[in-house]
Amino acid sequence: MLEFRLTCEHCSKALPPDSLKARICSYECTFCVSCVEHVLGNVCPNCGGGFVPRPIRPSTNWNDDNPEKR
Repeated sequence: MLEFRLTCEHCSKALPPDSLKARICSYECTFCVSCVEHVLGNVCPNCGGGFVPRPIRPSTNWNDDNPEKR
């Protein structure tokens, strides 16, 4: 399961689990879309990888195995 980090590692902007503005690298480093595009040039400063949109957790606990939705 992804470890959802709730703020941008560069500017500390809030990135709640349902945010469409969060980007992660393959190591789950988390940044806001603004920092990724305008400051970091789509290159993670921690690992050198690229970024993808962070998945959104479902609002309904369909399988009764999501500890955050209990």
